Amino acid sequence: MSKRIALTTYSVKPRGGVVHTLELAEALQSLGADVTVIAMGDPDIGFFRPVDVPVIIVPAPAWGDTLDERVFSWIDAMTKGIDAVKDRFDIVHSQDCISARAAARIRDAGAGFRLVRTVHHVDDFTTQALIDCQIAAIREPDDVLVVSDLWRRQLLADYGVDATVVTNGVRADRFASDISPERRSELRASIGASDAFLFLTVGGIEPRKGSEFLVDALGRLKARPSGRDVMLAVVGGHSFQDYAPYRERVLGSLDQHDLAIDDDIALLGTVSDDELPEWFHAADGFAFPSVNEGWGLVVLEAMAAGLPVVTSDIEVFHEFLEPDHNAIMTTTADAESLAHGMGRLVTDSELARRLAAVGPGVAARFSWEQTAAQHLAVYG
Repeated sequence: MSKRIALTTYSVKPRGGVVHTLELAEALQSLGADVTVIAMGDPDIGFFRPVDVPVIIVPAPAWGDTLDERVFSWIDAMTKGIDAVKDRFDIVHSQDCISARAAARIRDAGAGFRLVRTVHHVDDFTTQALIDCQIAAIREPDDVLVVSDLWRRQLLADYGVDATVVTNGVRADRFASDISPERRSELRASIGASDAFLFLTVGGIEPRKGSEFLVDALGRLKARPSGRDVMLAVVGGHSFQDYAPYRERVLGSLDQHDLAIDDDIALLGTVSDDELPEWFHAADGFAFPSVNEGWGLVVLEAMAAGLPVVTSDIEVFHEFLEPDHNAIMTTTADAESLAHGMGRLVTDSELARRLAAVGPGVAARFSWEQTAAQHLAVYG
């Protein structure tokens, strides 16, 4: 008899860990696994996209004023939600610290399931309560998984946790599907980027995404004659954490970089699941100067779409990227280095074509079917 698996996640919004959860669940089911997704959200709305596995939506509590209030109220709500169905599962696999803490409470109270946790990355929390909560969510599970060797080494060094690496996946066929020239022109015209070199970034404006360096780099690039206007489209922005002060600071710096919303930067927010791949094909290049990532799934999505990428040189990216072979890698948190790297894409069309051509091959190495098979081996 196959094990009954619950994959738990704190949100129904299109964040990286949530996307990972849904893709993994559907890939597990395609291999014959009995899998259900449990998430926090509005049961009347559900996930940001249709899901092909059974889903349980736990009603989310009211949005607290502080991050501490939100985290602990959501842990309490998730505890009640999982407790109500705990006997239906042999394995509860949590994708975040909120659902992991909730599941650990129920397991410790006598539930018979095994608790697995994937640590995608470690957040830089500033209050002791959240720091302690995150540490517990790393140490409490029966098995801990990570998606990169960097984080395997980091968890062992920082927390004494011996984690297992399971690769991330990408639905390459979803992002490889091209769009018509008319649709490409329509999307670009909608943000005034008809003739500009359009850079795309995904993840909103957040400290972890290196947004301040991207804005600074764009301003430097604009000031240098290249024979072509340059524009940036930003997709995403939903987050459990409150990045409003950071966002206001970054957007408040536009004047000093001679940039303006709509003229140089298009804030697209959360786009529909169907529209997201279209923006990869509407853009000319992908910029992703993150300062901290668990893996960087969106980079693989861009590569699957044949979009040349410019990234930071954080260690985890070196697990699947090679500088100037399949990506332009720039010094982390260095706006001048990033501007230079982005400028190379704008001015060197042969380089851009070469990077675009090798990207799909990199993405093809990381399938969700392969990832699901690795999970099944862990589940036993």
